[in-house]
Amino acid sequence: MSISGHVPSYYAASANRDQDLPPLHGTVRTDVCIIGGGYTGLSAALHLRERGFDVVVLEAERVGWGASGRSGGQVGTGQRRPQDELEQRLGKSHARLLWDLGLEAVQLVRALIDRHAIECDLREGILHAGWKPRDDDYLRSEVEHLQSAYGYTQCRHVGRDEVRHLSGSEVFAGGMLDEGSVHLHPLNYTLGLAQAAIDAGARIHERSRVTGYERGEPMRVHTTQGDLRADRVILACNGYLERLEPRIAGRIMPINNFMLATAPLDEDTARQINPRKLGIQDSRFVINYWKLSADNRLLFGGGENYRRGFPADIRSFVRKHMLEIYPQLAGTRIDYGWGGTLAITLKRMPAIGRLEPNLYHALGYSGHGIPTATLAGKLLAEAIAGHTERFDLMAKIPVAKFPGGTLLRYPGMVAGMLYYSARDRM
Repeated sequence: MSISGHVPSYYAASANRDQDLPPLHGTVRTDVCIIGGGYTGLSAALHLRERGFDVVVLEAERVGWGASGRSGGQVGTGQRRPQDELEQRLGKSHARLLWDLGLEAVQLVRALIDRHAIECDLREGILHAGWKPRDDDYLRSEVEHLQSAYGYTQCRHVGRDEVRHLSGSEVFAGGMLDEGSVHLHPLNYTLGLAQAAIDAGARIHERSRVTGYERGEPMRVHTTQGDLRADRVILACNGYLERLEPRIAGRIMPINNFMLATAPLDEDTARQINPRKLGIQDSRFVINYWKLSADNRLLFGGGENYRRGFPADIRSFVRKHMLEIYPQLAGTRIDYGWGGTLAITLKRMPAIGRLEPNLYHALGYSGHGIPTATLAGKLLAEAIAGHTERFDLMAKIPVAKFPGGTLLRYPGMVAGMLYYSARDRM
């Protein structure tokens, strides 16, 4: 089936269900209003309902319409930045707690899938492939650091021959294999979370775009067709925050990332390019990431842009990145090409916190959204229930504004991205 109201993608074409949820009409009262129907919002809704709160989720389009339903589907351990960097920035104690939360995040994703019988092609293992010898040197040291300082034994260094066998590509110098990470079908995971939240008693309204809100007790949230009064509000919009909340808009940057899906590959080709069916990502600053689908398509993500529009021909835009790694696929048909908008922060750590005693936010996952956003939803529920310690730990991570704020951040960001993209090619 192909789920309606979503961008044409392999994920939409292979979705498990298409449950059309009604827009918000009239005036509604609730304990907690969640703005955004992606990983963060749906996880928060589920965990809040398990704690007895009345919850309403407002989604501007369809559940999983944004990055949650379009991503590469990789669920990696740790945080978006390396542990040694976090140790230097935040101190070893804080970095250790963040590492533990990162492990919990992956475990939480797996537990939710198991508990709610979510069919989302869950598979184990992510390979980090080093593009240059210096990248391989770094990955080797990262393995050593995680094993010695954190006791993490589910990762190991792989040499040139093994990384080329595991990836089916001749271009990589070495890498790190993380057996504790997983990957999945992101839209089906999102739809499964939504169903779990609904089964727990949450109310989810699609096609209910929030146009603004009024601070107070309760807060008043306005949509295109209705109004809602809530004791607490959660902003879970990620790259689609836009002008809804200027106080945090300058701390995140919406960027666009792109994917393709090939036609199904024959068994020999699929086995040659990914014999273990791992999730794979390379070490470039503008990262490439890929895996095989359940029906042996190559799902490949590559390339970014930093403006509102997408390339006119997304398939061709991504294909050139794919062929750098797999020139043997030059004659393979491309069946789907799509893009999505995510939010990054300046230091690539999430922006989590409170703007008011009753206004919370969690966004800016910088490409690490599936585990971090799922856990953020649980931490939001804990905080609203009065258990703030773990939420406050994430909120203490400093998230600086982009230079130039919301108006002038793009020129500097684009210049920086172009610099590091050029460095990748050196």
